[in-house]
Amino acid sequence: MELAGGLDEELERIRERKRREMLQRLKEIGKEIGGGRLSRVVIPISEDRGVDSQLSSHFGRAPFFAVFELSEDGQVLSYRAVPNDSEHFGGVGLPPDRILQLEPDAVITYGMGPRALSRFQNARVAVLRANSSRVRDVLSAYARDELEELTEGCHHARHRP
Repeated sequence: MELAGGLDEELERIRERKRREMLQRLKEIGKEIGGGRLSRVVIPISEDRGVDSQLSSHFGRAPFFAVFELSEDGQVLSYRAVPNDSEHFGGVGLPPDRILQLEPDAVITYGMGPRALSRFQNARVAVLRANSSRVRDVLSAYARDELEELTEGCHHARHRP
């Protein structure tokens, strides 16, 4: 049984590598022919229902992070839900560090603590304020460039300054 689990993990790593290679090639092709740029957007969600998911009310304690690959005109090219396995859920690492491993261009959320915001800003990842509780609506607003940049972290009780 342990062998099967190891093979499953290896297969998942190969799939992820192939997916990244394909997306990188698509980005390069787009640059070569003057086409649009792909965007990778990460959104904290409370349930895994794709574009019908609801945003999580708390960034670092979201059960999942939705990862969307979008075309320049905002069409969803791919989607996956990544479980929040940071130390907030008994895993390792902080949510921003786990998300940065996904190489996002933008994070869309209601808010986040000042340390997380600073971490994304230092990594040159856009942090945008969500304007709806539905992922579908937020992605549409993102495609229309209607979301505002989040410039200040929240200081409520769950965040340490």
